[in-house]
Amino acid sequence: MDVRRVVTGYANGNKSVVVTDGPATNHYEMKSLPGFARTILWSTNSPALYPAGEDPAPSVTSLHPEPGETRCLLLTLPPDSSMGSADFDPQAFFAEGLEHCPGIFERMEADHPGMHQTDSVDYVMVVDGEIWLELDNGETTRLQQHDFVIQNGTRHGWRNKSSAPATILAILIGARRRDA
Repeated sequence: MDVRRVVTGYANGNKSVVVTDGPATNHYEMKSLPGFARTILWSTNSPALYPAGEDPAPSVTSLHPEPGETRCLLLTLPPDSSMGSADFDPQAFFAEGLEHCPGIFERMEADHPGMHQTDSVDYVMVVDGEIWLELDNGETTRLQQHDFVIQNGTRHGWRNKSSAPATILAILIGARRRDA
């Protein structure tokens, strides 16, 4: 999915301007699982406003934000059935995920593929298609286009039970866990 990214900033005596307008540049499509893609739209290392023309997305080394950091990601997930195809190599997919989705793939559970937990508050919106949010005990919630989830640091997984790709926009805000 080509995504147009418009970034504003200041120039010419602190006048607000569009500093970049074009395709998001930090996009990767998994070779080991066609249809699985991620785009880092923006990132912050702390609450900060970046100078005109400075793009923090290419310097991201972990998709999992530390407390106070943010990540804005666009994820396209192919149907779960594509992982059952004869040419799907789970080891190659996991290795590719470690390289291109670091900080998240390390948290994936080996005995329950796709399930993971992050120390973040995630705002997630279904942009296209439908997806199921799986929580503990196999509980699932079907989400459709424009449905919105606040994923509050719980163990979860995303399942695409449909026959078409699904795209979600996720804004992750790194957080510290509080004692209950």
